[in-house]
Amino acid sequence: MSLVLDKICKHVGNERHIDNISLQLEPGTFNVLLGRTLAGKTSLMRLMAGLDRPSSGRLLMKGKDLTGLPVRQRDVAMVYQQFINYPSMTVYKNIASPLKLAKVNKKELDRRVREVAEMLHIENLLDRLPVELSGGQQQRTAIARALVKDAELLLLDEPLVNLDYKLREELRIEMREIFKRRDAIVVYATTEPLEALTLGGNTAVMHAGQLEQFGPTVEVYQNPQSSRIAKAFSDPQINIVPARLVGGQLHIGTAASIPLAQHMHGLADGEYQVGMRANHLRLVQKSDEDLAFAAQVEIAEISGSETYIHLSNAEQSWTVQLPGIHSYPMGAAATIYINPSQLYLFTAQGQLAASTQTAARI
Repeated sequence: MSLVLDKICKHVGNERHIDNISLQLEPGTFNVLLGRTLAGKTSLMRLMAGLDRPSSGRLLMKGKDLTGLPVRQRDVAMVYQQFINYPSMTVYKNIASPLKLAKVNKKELDRRVREVAEMLHIENLLDRLPVELSGGQQQRTAIARALVKDAELLLLDEPLVNLDYKLREELRIEMREIFKRRDAIVVYATTEPLEALTLGGNTAVMHAGQLEQFGPTVEVYQNPQSSRIAKAFSDPQINIVPARLVGGQLHIGTAASIPLAQHMHGLADGEYQVGMRANHLRLVQKSDEDLAFAAQVEIAEISGSETYIHLSNAEQSWTVQLPGIHSYPMGAAATIYINPSQLYLFTAQGQLAASTQTAARI
């Protein structure tokens, strides 16, 4: 049965760390908590784990109220961003420690330790001490210790943040496959939108202790319910530009006015915000329908197989994400293009009015 958070609040002094969050998570699901630092992700996980108690609201698992139950009496495992292992114990003993506490018999304990070690590719490291391991191996050990417990609720608080890029990519793929085979409720906190997209499952976007939106990850990404969610779920951040809709024509900054694209039909005249994802923008025209914005290059930032071009004009700063390696001199004139079908429209207050995936919403 599901994990239910019912109007959970957490206050510390005059500060509200978690603000009236209601959420239902089902067994066998992978759930990402996405938000910037101090969004409330760790605070919410600590409440789920029983490390902290809510100021108000209830937490239920399988219909049982766990709100006041200490962590020792909950079927939960947690992995932190630091490599937390017992330094005097071998990898084998580290992984086995929760099973020893649960008094699992030696044969079953050995089977489960070796099974999870093989799953995480550390079966050849079982006799080593943590000090003899690399950072990636230490984190695999910590994850193995959480997995071997086979808990109903598995919480991972930015577990890959301290690893290098290659190791993060490797472990993300492995963990996604591992969790597919388990019936636990998995909750994974991250500040990285691309990590949420890579891991899939469901995503809960958080901001200032509040739950902004929850649903299948791809759906939340494609249909952010506000400009704030769109900003949180974009890397690089989505470009937001003020606009006006008058008589079926959309006026955006210095660009020529355009008739409404199909997904914008039915919108009322008024002030709006237009969202343009960096990977939808181009510096080469592809269609006569493309919107064009004059700008100047501020810097070209090469990142692996992509280049981020930062530009500006009198009204706006822009980020354009281009595949491949490109060199643009600082101060060079450029024209930014985007097809109107790729525009997001938000109200002046920031609520989604029309997205590229759905018809108009107001």
